[in-house]
Amino acid sequence: MAATSHSSLAPPAVPMELHAGNRDRLVAALRGHLSASGRPPRGLVLLQGGEEQTRYCTDHLELFRQESYFAYLFGVREPGFYGAIDIASGQSILFAPRLPADYAVWMGEIKHLSYFRDTYKVDMVFYVDEITQVVQDRFGDHGKPLLFLLHGKNTDSGNFSKPASFEGMEKFDTDLSTLHPILTECRVIKSDLELAVIQYANDISSEAHIEVMRQARPGMKEYQLESIFLHHAYMYGGCRHCSYTCICATGDNSAVLHYGHAAAPNDRTLNDGDMALMDMGAEYHFYGSDITCSYPINGKFSSSQIVIYNAVLKAHHDVISHMRPGVNYLDMHKLAERAILESLKKEQILQGDVDDMMAQRLGAVFMPHGLGHLLGIDTHDPGGYPEGLERPKEPGLSSLRTTRELKEGMVITVEPGCYFIDTLLTKARNDPISSKFFNWQEIEKYKSFGGVRIESDVYVTAQGCRNLTNCPRETWEIEAVMAGAPWPLRPSTSPAAAESGV
Repeated sequence: MAATSHSSLAPPAVPMELHAGNRDRLVAALRGHLSASGRPPRGLVLLQGGEEQTRYCTDHLELFRQESYFAYLFGVREPGFYGAIDIASGQSILFAPRLPADYAVWMGEIKHLSYFRDTYKVDMVFYVDEITQVVQDRFGDHGKPLLFLLHGKNTDSGNFSKPASFEGMEKFDTDLSTLHPILTECRVIKSDLELAVIQYANDISSEAHIEVMRQARPGMKEYQLESIFLHHAYMYGGCRHCSYTCICATGDNSAVLHYGHAAAPNDRTLNDGDMALMDMGAEYHFYGSDITCSYPINGKFSSSQIVIYNAVLKAHHDVISHMRPGVNYLDMHKLAERAILESLKKEQILQGDVDDMMAQRLGAVFMPHGLGHLLGIDTHDPGGYPEGLERPKEPGLSSLRTTRELKEGMVITVEPGCYFIDTLLTKARNDPISSKFFNWQEIEKYKSFGGVRIESDVYVTAQGCRNLTNCPRETWEIEAVMAGAPWPLRPSTSPAAAESGV
């Protein structure tokens, strides 16, 4: 079938008021924290933006993407910047790198400082080499200016954010502990302007996933599916960056949770009868999406594929129907596990009492990853484990990227999965307690099945939640779209309509 060569979407202009609003929320949160701590509400937030990186020792510049906290507050595309916010007044300042004259020969026009002030809607712009003088002159009325620097641990990566550093910093007082948790918590709750960008990233990514679905054929390579997605998101959506490395897994590769890396580079040939697990998300104006679609390469679900797919789909739908403010995400993970275990028992792949299976942590054999994660400027947005919230230790639960209670304004992924992973199944078989729950004769039939994951990006509302992702999910919807039906489907395409003769 011919590929669709158009899109219903157009890249939207993103107002810099989005980042001004982010700065305002940070200032309000800092003032509140300082006041509650009996400290004067003054000082400067100072962040250092990202720097361009060359490939090892070469002069090849990797495509630059702004550091995420800096992007959140200032929206600056270019490398080499610093940004400051005065807590007392709320005024914002950018410090631009002073570029050499030959930059204009090789890289293009050297912009005036007024360009950055007007483009990024900040109050003042100076050069980086003026930081010390500007801060002393403008903010030294109360003695040594206090700089709040960004330093703290990312609970997903274990890495620490890099505090700003510049020549002359010893002339100022610095605070390394206050800013990170407060700024991270600001990022957890999305504004309406942020949500609109995340929705667009979801819209173009959903559209691109459907293109991949329609063009997938036995005999193709996994990287060709990746290429279709990347092309559509960039060609029609203006998305130069992806949120993460694409996972284009087919056959038993779909049981490799982070497939697609350099040692497993989306290079398998697609076979008739394979399931595909396509985990891909485009990024627009720093904000990302994270979507997974699973479907048969030949466009028709087999009976065994329907069993596993519908088990995961039930978990996906059950979780979304229960999500609302105040609900604990750990409970949602367990809800997904239970739905999958109950489905596998119904199909006689498992046997015994599901409560006993849950107590034995059998859910982690089939879904060793967490149910989802916060999403925003980073695919795994920070804030999953604020201070005082401990990560669980049990199998499967230890992989959860957050166990927070849901709050209105969060964007979080829901991505249950069911995989047949040799390492985990062998371990379960060798455990005398776990082994008795498995019908090993049935398990053998799924040995080379791979896995299924269904992932949507969900916004928590006051009353419940809203799914931002718009991909075919029911088996009959997927088969219809892969056969050439438009999406969204017309009413006449549904099984009920077909039975009634509509």
